[in-house]
Amino acid sequence: MDYTITELCDLSGLSARTLRFYDEIGLLKPKGFNPSGYRTYGDVEIDLLQQILFFRCLEIPLLEIKKIMKNPHYESLKALENHRQALLNKKTRMDDLISSIDLTIQAKKEGKNMANGLKFKALKNEQLKANEGLYGKEIREKYGKETIEKSNQKFKNMDQATYDLATRLATEIISTLLSAMDSGDVQSELAKKTVELHKQWLMIYWPVYSKEGHKGLGDMYVADERFKAYYDQHRLGAAQFLRDAIYAHV
Repeated sequence: MDYTITELCDLSGLSARTLRFYDEIGLLKPKGFNPSGYRTYGDVEIDLLQQILFFRCLEIPLLEIKKIMKNPHYESLKALENHRQALLNKKTRMDDLISSIDLTIQAKKEGKNMANGLKFKALKNEQLKANEGLYGKEIREKYGKETIEKSNQKFKNMDQATYDLATRLATEIISTLLSAMDSGDVQSELAKKTVELHKQWLMIYWPVYSKEGHKGLGDMYVADERFKAYYDQHRLGAAQFLRDAIYAHV
């Protein structure tokens, strides 16, 4: 069944202006035009639009979405699986934030001053709980129970400044990784910088750093769909590129 642009607007909730803009930038071309000169869209275009909207839910820029979907190695089913995992990760982060807000609201209703340290502790505990639910079994099997327990304890004792540093590093890793991917060369200086930033980030969390452990984590980024989704939500192939860069520079 073919849809006019008006019908597709009703179906998707998007405006005609948005669909025309997607056409202009080459993100979503119509199937054709009807006798009146209006754009028409078929099942293929509907599926593509669904993929685009999933990417938008992950706050990925339109031009980045276009680059991902025009990649000759792009697989829609794989992308859907990654979308699902990335959205689950996002849901977990939102649940953690809501839980922390609830604790703050409760303290205010009871007329208590929630100390900054306690606020921060609640956030860390929720993050640890989420990580345990998502990855606890796998990382214990790979690195051992004692290592993971030490890492968790180090995280619990982390001060606000160190936590903020880890957050900034995580953001910088992604931006540098995407820039390195533009060159397509895991031997590049940008790829090397990405790995160095990644190492700094790991050393905040790990009790002891090791090259073998770093490479092993890179392998998990590719082998485990949950880790892979975290990086591939930013660009398809990002997890693989990071893994290869780790092997090239560690």
